[in-house]
Amino acid sequence: MHADLSPVIAATAQWLTRAFPATGGALASALCEVQARQAVTAAAWLRYPTEMDAALLGMAGPGGSARLDWITGADTITGADTVPGDDEDAHAWRTWVDEVVASWAASLLTDPELAARAVAALAESGHGTGSPAEFRRLVAPDAGDRGAAALLRHPDLLAPVAELHHHQLLDRLNPGRTLIA
Repeated sequence: MHADLSPVIAATAQWLTRAFPATGGALASALCEVQARQAVTAAAWLRYPTEMDAALLGMAGPGGSARLDWITGADTITGADTVPGDDEDAHAWRTWVDEVVASWAASLLTDPELAARAVAALAESGHGTGSPAEFRRLVAPDAGDRGAAALLRHPDLLAPVAELHHHQLLDRLNPGRTLIA
């Protein structure tokens, strides 16, 4: 896949893990990050399926995390808004967050059936292998994965983010069908 998605994947995964942090120590943080990255990768590959899509994203930019921060209250908790004198570069990564990708990733993290359908769609599209093994922690998390990412996978906590663009994800996975969700 075109490397231009790397900054979006990294920033959006970072946003998810900061907004919905791991519950536990260093191992839990690593497991949580892997799950976020797998969900964001799947969502980004679905959202930007071609090199042209990735190139257009690079030109237009992903939009940033401002609306997501506001929806989750992270703008007041994490200091997402910089004040004069703050090191603004410390927050520059937030400009690479893609709201739609974050929303789709949240949907995948909270709905195992939808995650499995997304990974199957990736296999058909030619992104990576799209195999369940490549996305195992997303589609088949074990007890350790679920425990480490309890907040990241909590449907009620992620609902405001997941609902933002949920219908677009369903349209991508089921083109031409009208779904009621």
